[in-house]
This record gives sequence, structure tokens and C-alpha cells, in this order.
Amino acid sequence: MLKLSGLDFDVTTVPALYQWEGKLREHADQYHTVRTDIGDALGVVGRKYQPIQNRTGFHFLQELVGRFDVVWESAGLLRGGKRVFISIRLPETVIVDAPGIADIVVPYIAVMNDHSGKGQFQCVVTPWRPVCANTERFAVRDSATRWAIRHTAGATDQIKEARRTLGLSIEYFKQFADEETALARTDIAIADFHKVVADVWSLDDDASDKKRANFAARLALLDEGFRTETERVGRTAYAAERAITGYLDHVAPRRPGQTMTEEIARTTAALEGADDDKKTTAHRRLLMLTRR
Repeated sequence: MLKLSGLDFDVTTVPALYQWEGKLREHADQYHTVRTDIGDALGVVGRKYQPIQNRTGFHFLQELVGRFDVVWESAGLLRGGKRVFISIRLPETVIVDAPGIADIVVPYIAVMNDHSGKGQFQCVVTPWRPVCANTERFAVRDSATRWAIRHTAGATDQIKEARRTLGLSIEYFKQFADEETALARTDIAIADFHKVVADVWSLDDDASDKKRANFAARLALLDEGFRTETERVGRTAYAAERAITGYLDHVAPRRPGQTMTEEIARTTAALEGADDDKKTTAHRRLLMLTRR
């Protein structure tokens, strides 16, 4: 996996140097993180920073789950190795509304590690809907779906805390299925859908004409997604949530960096949870409709 994914390298720290009056000096409190295979600098860090190696991410996931029937799903690097990711697929699938639409959601656990000094070592629970490649990552009954730790000595020894925080158990995914099933059994009107959209993307009364035009264009795309989903699962809160997550994952504008394509930018946003807050807001707002 390390070789196939391009993660078969270590990261070390070297002193940050600078020139002054023709002489090379060392910055006492700054270091560069550097790939040991090709020597590329990845970021600037402080004295206490301890690299967490790519290989550690694989060991961390194996120990975290504590089982051997998981599937190593994907791994790779972003931005030349400044960010790396590893994901595993759990063997049990989640079935939403089994006697009804029987929609399948696959539970994943992913590790994301940052070698640039700008991020943490993170582990996330990521339910994924294969039929449209939507990342269904949002809080379930206020349960945390993300665990993170800074790059310090002994960072990855805290497996028990990660287990507790993430709630990596069948019960977590059961709660997820229960809430999604409730959405699937709740009919809603288009007006309800529009109210949820307004909660996720608020528009001030004094918004400019440009912002109003952008809001209208987004709403039209969301309405189209909602119509598509209703043809498959009915005019339900579940269809509304699928439309919103589908828009965020596949349609919402992304500004790729200089070294990224738009596709990679979208994948990075999904991995890094750029839209988790919006998805959680929509999920909680739609759950309120199930209790009317």
C-alpha cells in the first residue's frame, strides 16, 4: 500500500537557515519538514514538532479498529506530500429504510496527516453513498466524527481516546441508519426544502444583486438535484439531504490551487471535511421535520 500509493517515504526535520551579510545562519526556533526520499521541503514548523510518519497511519487504523477483515480502500498524497490520506472500508454496510428504499451506505474510516505544519493528524468516520459518490459526513446525535491530535511526541499512542471520541462501533452506524431512515419516511414540500437551503446558505436582507443572483443560481441547481432524488426515493427529507450533499460534493464551485485540477480539489475538500458544517446544519434541520 505504501509503495502503490506513493507514501513510501519518511519525513524529517532540518534546521531553517538564512543568509546574513554573506554568512549562513541557523534559525534557533524554526525547522523545515523534508521528504527523506527526494529532499523536497514540505513546510515550516517549530522546535517541538514531531513528524508522524505515513507508515504510522496504517498501523494507527489497524489498531484503532482492532480487526483484520477491513479492506484497505485508498491512500495517496496531495500537494506533493504536504497532505496524505489513508482509508479503510468496514465490512458491514448501512442500509437506510431497509423495507422501503433500501439505500446502501458504506462506512469508511480515514486518516489524514499533514506534513506542512499547518494541520493535525486526523481520523474521521465517513459514511459514503456509492450510488452517487456523496460523502455523508455529519454529526449523528451530536456524536463526534473526527478525532485529531497535534504532531508531538507520543501522539499516536492515544488509541483509546480516539476510540472513545469517534465512537467507532456498530452502535454509531446504527444511529446513523436510524436517523437516515427517519428522513426517508418523512414527506416534505418544496417550500420545506427551500427553508432548509436558506438555513444552510443564508441571504441577508441587504445582500447585493450579485449575491442574490448567486443564491438564485444555487437554488436552481439544488432544485434540480432534489427533483432527481425524488424520482428515486420519493419527495422526502432524505431526498432533500441527498440533493444538498450531492451539490456540495459534485457541483459547488471549487477553486483549485496551482498544482490541482478541479477534480482533485473536490476530492481534497471531501477528505478534509470542508463542507461538514453545512452538511450537519442541513441534517439537523431536516431531522426537525421528522418530529412535526
